[in-house]
Amino acid sequence: MVVHFPLALIVSAAVLLSAARVVRRESLAQTLAIVGTWNLCLGAVAALFALGTGLAAILDLHVASDVRRAISLHAQWAMFTSLALVLLAVWRGAGNDQQSRPSWLLIIVLLAATAALMATGYRGGQNVYRYGVGVSSSHP
Repeated sequence: MVVHFPLALIVSAAVLLSAARVVRRESLAQTLAIVGTWNLCLGAVAALFALGTGLAAILDLHVASDVRRAISLHAQWAMFTSLALVLLAVWRGAGNDQQSRPSWLLIIVLLAATAALMATGYRGGQNVYRYGVGVSSSHP
Protein backbone atom coordinates (compact mmCIF):
# COMPACT_ATOMS: atom_id res chain seq x y z
CA MET A 1 0.00 0.00 0.00
CA VAL A 2 2.79 2.42 0.91
CA VAL A 3 4.45 2.24 -2.50
CA HIS A 4 1.28 2.96 -4.44
CA PHE A 5 0.53 6.33 -2.86
CA PRO A 6 3.56 8.08 -4.39
CA LEU A 7 2.77 6.59 -7.79
CA ALA A 8 -0.84 7.76 -7.74
CA LEU A 9 -0.06 11.20 -6.31
CA ILE A 10 2.87 11.95 -8.62
CA VAL A 11 1.18 10.73 -11.80
CA SER A 12 -1.91 12.79 -10.97
CA ALA A 13 0.30 15.79 -10.11
CA ALA A 14 2.01 15.53 -13.50
CA VAL A 15 -1.34 15.37 -15.29
CA LEU A 16 -2.89 18.21 -13.25
CA LEU A 17 0.10 20.55 -13.51
CA SER A 18 0.45 19.85 -17.23
CA ALA A 19 -3.23 20.65 -17.69
CA ALA A 20 -2.83 23.81 -15.60
CA ARG A 21 -0.10 24.90 -18.00
CA VAL A 22 -2.15 24.49 -21.18
CA VAL A 23 -5.82 25.04 -20.25
CA ARG A 24 -7.20 28.35 -21.47
CA ARG A 25 -9.66 29.24 -18.71
CA GLU A 26 -7.73 31.01 -15.94
CA SER A 27 -9.98 29.95 -13.05
CA LEU A 28 -9.69 26.29 -14.09
CA ALA A 29 -5.92 26.64 -14.53
CA GLN A 30 -5.63 28.03 -10.99
CA THR A 31 -7.64 25.15 -9.52
CA LEU A 32 -5.61 22.57 -11.44
CA ALA A 33 -2.38 24.25 -10.32
CA ILE A 34 -3.40 24.20 -6.65
CA VAL A 35 -4.49 20.56 -6.68
CA GLY A 36 -1.44 19.55 -8.73
CA THR A 37 0.90 21.34 -6.33
CA TRP A 38 -0.65 19.62 -3.33
CA ASN A 39 -0.45 16.22 -5.04
CA LEU A 40 3.21 16.85 -5.88
CA CYS A 41 4.08 17.84 -2.33
CA LEU A 42 2.14 14.96 -0.77
CA GLY A 43 3.58 12.56 -3.34
CA ALA A 44 7.13 13.64 -2.49
CA VAL A 45 6.48 13.02 1.21
CA ALA A 46 4.89 9.66 0.39
CA ALA A 47 7.93 8.76 -1.73
CA LEU A 48 10.22 9.45 1.23
CA PHE A 49 8.03 7.27 3.43
CA ALA A 50 8.06 4.46 0.84
CA LEU A 51 11.84 4.80 0.52
CA GLY A 52 12.25 4.53 4.29
CA THR A 53 10.05 1.47 4.59
CA GLY A 54 11.79 -0.17 1.63
CA LEU A 55 15.26 0.44 3.01
CA ALA A 56 14.16 -0.87 6.40
CA ALA A 57 12.75 -4.00 4.76
CA ILE A 58 16.05 -4.93 3.11
CA LEU A 59 18.25 -4.52 6.20
CA ASP A 60 18.02 -8.15 7.30
CA LEU A 61 17.16 -9.66 3.94
CA HIS A 62 19.19 -12.74 2.99
CA VAL A 63 19.03 -13.38 -0.76
CA ALA A 64 21.25 -14.61 -3.58
CA SER A 65 23.76 -12.22 -5.13
CA ASP A 66 21.78 -11.72 -8.38
CA VAL A 67 18.69 -10.82 -6.35
CA ARG A 68 20.78 -8.51 -4.15
CA ARG A 69 21.95 -6.68 -7.30
CA ALA A 70 18.34 -6.25 -8.47
CA ILE A 71 17.33 -4.94 -5.04
CA SER A 72 20.31 -2.59 -4.96
CA LEU A 73 19.45 -1.18 -8.39
CA HIS A 74 15.84 -0.65 -7.30
CA ALA A 75 17.03 1.10 -4.12
CA GLN A 76 19.33 3.38 -6.13
CA TRP A 77 16.49 4.34 -8.46
CA ALA A 78 14.22 4.93 -5.44
CA MET A 79 16.75 7.24 -3.77
CA PHE A 80 17.33 9.23 -6.95
CA THR A 81 13.63 9.51 -7.71
CA SER A 82 12.72 10.48 -4.14
CA LEU A 83 15.36 13.21 -4.14
CA ALA A 84 14.13 14.51 -7.50
CA LEU A 85 10.53 14.59 -6.26
CA VAL A 86 11.44 16.42 -3.06
CA LEU A 87 13.40 19.01 -5.04
CA LEU A 88 10.48 19.42 -7.45
CA ALA A 89 8.05 19.82 -4.55
CA VAL A 90 10.26 22.50 -3.01
CA TRP A 91 10.64 24.21 -6.39
CA ARG A 92 6.89 24.24 -6.99
CA GLY A 93 5.60 24.48 -3.42
CA ALA A 94 7.97 27.03 -1.94
CA GLY A 95 9.10 28.91 -5.01
CA ASN A 96 5.78 29.84 -6.60
CA ASP A 97 2.25 30.91 -5.85
CA GLN A 98 0.15 27.72 -5.83
CA GLN A 99 -2.34 29.27 -8.23
CA SER A 100 0.27 30.21 -10.83
CA ARG A 101 0.71 28.22 -13.99
CA PRO A 102 3.80 25.99 -13.74
CA SER A 103 6.71 26.71 -16.06
CA TRP A 104 7.43 24.47 -19.01
CA LEU A 105 10.78 23.61 -17.43
CA LEU A 106 9.06 22.35 -14.27
CA ILE A 107 6.62 20.30 -16.37
CA ILE A 108 9.45 18.69 -18.35
CA VAL A 109 11.45 17.84 -15.22
CA LEU A 110 8.30 16.57 -13.49
CA LEU A 111 7.46 14.31 -16.45
CA ALA A 112 11.03 12.95 -16.38
CA ALA A 113 10.79 12.34 -12.61
CA THR A 114 7.41 10.66 -13.11
CA ALA A 115 8.95 8.37 -15.73
CA ALA A 116 11.79 7.60 -13.30
CA LEU A 117 9.24 6.81 -10.59
CA MET A 118 7.47 4.42 -12.95
CA ALA A 119 10.79 2.74 -13.77
CA THR A 120 11.48 2.45 -10.05
CA GLY A 121 8.06 0.86 -9.51
CA TYR A 122 8.68 -1.54 -12.38
CA ARG A 123 11.99 -2.60 -10.84
CA GLY A 124 10.26 -3.10 -7.49
CA GLY A 125 7.60 -5.21 -9.17
CA GLN A 126 10.31 -7.30 -10.80
CA ASN A 127 11.87 -7.89 -7.39
CA VAL A 128 8.56 -9.20 -6.07
CA TYR A 129 7.20 -11.13 -9.05
CA ARG A 130 10.42 -12.34 -10.65
CA TYR A 131 12.58 -12.96 -7.58
CA GLY A 132 9.93 -13.38 -4.90
CA VAL A 133 11.42 -10.70 -2.64
CA GLY A 134 9.17 -10.02 0.32
CA VAL A 135 6.87 -12.91 -0.47
CA SER A 136 6.71 -15.47 2.26
CA SER A 137 5.88 -19.01 1.33
CA SER A 138 3.58 -20.73 3.74
CA HIS A 139 3.70 -24.47 4.06
CA PRO A 140 0.70 -26.25 5.60
